[in-house]
Amino acid sequence: MNTETPAETAAETLDVIYRDEYLIAVHKPSGLLVHRSEIDRHETRFALQIVRDQIGQYVHPVHRLDKPTSGILLMALQKETAQHLMRQFAEQRIHKQYQALVRGFVPAQGYIDHALGRVEDDYDDATTEEKQSAQTRYERVQCFEIPALIERYPVSRFSLVNVFPETGRQHQIRRHFKHIFHPLIGDVRYGRGAYNRYFREHFDCHRLMLACTAMSLQHPVSGEALRLDCPPAAMFADTLNAMQAYVCTPPAADISV
Repeated sequence: MNTETPAETAAETLDVIYRDEYLIAVHKPSGLLVHRSEIDRHETRFALQIVRDQIGQYVHPVHRLDKPTSGILLMALQKETAQHLMRQFAEQRIHKQYQALVRGFVPAQGYIDHALGRVEDDYDDATTEEKQSAQTRYERVQCFEIPALIERYPVSRFSLVNVFPETGRQHQIRRHFKHIFHPLIGDVRYGRGAYNRYFREHFDCHRLMLACTAMSLQHPVSGEALRLDCPPAAMFADTLNAMQAYVCTPPAADISV
């Protein structure tokens, strides 16, 4: 059974980050599907439908964000523009930046090169035998140390990271950080239940701590460089603000623990 967090807001409009006659970018909240999917067969609200009704115009999807991930969602207003943008995504010419909160201290910077198969069914963890190359780069922003026994240690450690996926595989960031033993906080599928419960109970955080905060691309019509920025949503920001009381300096040896 899928237990992703519910949408953070029931509003029938989404905040517009950028719009011109060819493109629109909105801030998708955590818990909202981009479009109709077998992942959640009973959902009735979708970002594409909301934006279409909001601007009174058909919109074309060019990429997706996982349901529990918030942040920049880019759409095209014409079919030709959509095709151009999808080519940019396929050729890895659109660069996205995410922020994530993970368990443990990670190195100051790192590169994860770990092939991923496609998840066959969003209701289990079975994957296809055929795997595709997948690369993710990250930079540590802050470390936190909370005097709380969540699993087996009396002090619990966390890292805020900026994440730069170089490929766009299914659940890539979430699966990559699980692979290096630093799962994301709030991830009900790939994360650690004890940590998720602690953040719900102590920080009132009921979401995946992953947000797409920046995107750089070439405008498909003008050819000009376009930079989109989106601060994390309220629950994400409130959790980080509450954690500022626990900011710490990581070990000098920069050991991942």
